[in-house]
Amino acid sequence: MRDPYTVLGVSKTASEAEIKSAFRKLAKKHHPDANKDDAKAASRFAELNAAYEIVGDDEKRKAFDRGEIDGEGKPRFQGFGGAPGGGGFHPGAGGFGQGGGGFESFSFGPDGFQRRAGGAGGSGFEDLLRGMFGGRAAGPGRGGHAADFEPEDFGSRATGEDLAASLTISLTDAAKGATTRVSLPTGKDIEVKIPAGISSGQQIRLKGQGYPGPLGRNGDAIITINIAPHPVFKADGDDLRLDLPITLYEAVLGGRVRVPTLDGAVELAIPAGTNAGRTFRLKGKGLKTKGSKAHGDLLATVRVMLPETVDDELKRAIEKLRDEKPYDPRKDLA
Repeated sequence: MRDPYTVLGVSKTASEAEIKSAFRKLAKKHHPDANKDDAKAASRFAELNAAYEIVGDDEKRKAFDRGEIDGEGKPRFQGFGGAPGGGGFHPGAGGFGQGGGGFESFSFGPDGFQRRAGGAGGSGFEDLLRGMFGGRAAGPGRGGHAADFEPEDFGSRATGEDLAASLTISLTDAAKGATTRVSLPTGKDIEVKIPAGISSGQQIRLKGQGYPGPLGRNGDAIITINIAPHPVFKADGDDLRLDLPITLYEAVLGGRVRVPTLDGAVELAIPAGTNAGRTFRLKGKGLKTKGSKAHGDLLATVRVMLPETVDDELKRAIEKLRDEKPYDPRKDLA
């Protein structure tokens, strides 16, 4: 992925507020719901969310700035550390340990922790296996029978370790379900089916997509879901919330206004004399309830907005209202 600062169009010294503002502006512009005829809108929106996940999080941002993670949040490879006296890994030189033609093997058995050097053709690797598996790893022609391991000999070690990864999805995908791709730490990209109604922090287990085990059995991949901030809606359990701007005359006179939902816009009747802060409930327009076919509600809270320019005519009308019909909305606060 590109540099997340470049994706968001901010400098590396940008404040948290500047980053959040840039994200909200771009999210509204590139949201797939607002660009249904643009096939690339979803990928741009996903890239935008991934960038905000890095620089919008203080810890991840610091890690990225230090070069510890890349633009996708993956750890950067730091190389093998060398050991005193030329230790470390020497390709073609026999393996780990001394820089010469042999290697050192390590085992833990009845005699405790053992460290020994072996020649290029020595039995170091077999000694290592013997220490791990109780002396049953002698190879052909080495004074013992060939390795005859059975899966039950290893117990839980027969299966590889699970791996952890994270996936950021849009609120729309979380609400309706989707199929998307995730990059695993192994470098493999796989498709993940997102069930409708999933919430942030939930995990999806992908069987056999983890690290390989000693017998070729893979562990699982555990995918933690993160839901990207939406430019309009905010999840509240199974409900969705949004701020609904209305004009001064709609608040006073009433009227019908269009309200966005995840399924498209609907009309809402605003009664005359509606105060700012009043919340209207749109039944069934929220998120899918877990384990049920039901949905939560959409809660639209009214925000009365003045015109962008307050001209003299409006001022005179308000002054007349003030002088002829004064009222005190704060009388109950005393």
